[in-house]
Parts: sequence; C-alpha cells; structure tokens
Amino acid sequence: MTGKQILSEKEIAEIKAVFKHFPVKSAACIEGLKIVQKYHHWVSDEALKELAAILEMSVDAVDSVATYYNLIFRKPVGRHVILVCNSVSCYIMGYNEIITFLQQKLGIEYGETSEDDRFTLLSVPCLGDCDHAPVLIIDDDLHGNLTPDKLEKILDSYK
Repeated sequence: MTGKQILSEKEIAEIKAVFKHFPVKSAACIEGLKIVQKYHHWVSDEALKELAAILEMSVDAVDSVATYYNLIFRKPVGRHVILVCNSVSCYIMGYNEIITFLQQKLGIEYGETSEDDRFTLLSVPCLGDCDHAPVLIIDDDLHGNLTPDKLEKILDSYK
C-alpha cells in the first residue's frame, strides 16, 4: 500500500474483532464500513481500499456494499447527520413545516451540509416511530412529536 495509512491500528483491531461473529471475513463488510464511518464520519476511497484489503475483498465489492446502504456515507458529511422521516404518517402530521424550518434555519436543501459543517440534511422513507410523527434522527438520537419550537431547542443541543 502506498501513501499514508488512513485506518488507525485501533480501527483495524476493532474491525478484526468482529470477524469472530461471521463465518468469513467478507461477511463483516457492513460492520467494517460502520466502524470506519464511526471514526471518520464517512468512508473515503482510501479507507475503502484499506478495508477491502483487511476483509480480503475487491475494492469494487466493498464499494458495492457501501453504495447500496444509504446510511454509509461515501462523501463527507457534517458533524451531525439529520435524517428526516418522509413517510405518510410524518407527512400528515407536519413534515412540510419541519422540513421548511430545517432548510431555512440551516440554509441547506436535502443532501447538503451547512456552511459550518455542523449538519447534513437527508431524508429517509420511514423511521418506524409513526405514533410520534413527525420524527427525525440526529446522529443516533430519535426525536419525535416535532414542532419548529421544539426543533430549535434540539438543534441548539448539537454543537
């Protein structure tokens, strides 16, 4: 491998530790991608190549897995990723008001990152929390029964 190593020894050890849960190394591909993303917030081409070598897979095979899953990010994202549910339940319960508020407050559209690299805004088809619609996830935190006022306070808590 040429150039600077992207994955730290800690990341590599964490990836190798999940092998015991799978019959073959390649079956740990998704977990490996999640570990890379945990440390880098996205999966760069260089990191993907290193992961492919660890998993003994081709770069194309790992890239196919990475690009199939919409929560593996193949381009840089903000420090916090907002996933807004756009299901029918959320739509009926105020989705339009929530997305309009977010886009105006953050100055971005879906798929974009705020100028300060604080937030990336993405949509997802369903978060499975329909009884608390409208809902969204920021990082790993689920927020429901949203209103613009409530969302203002939520956003302020993510630095």
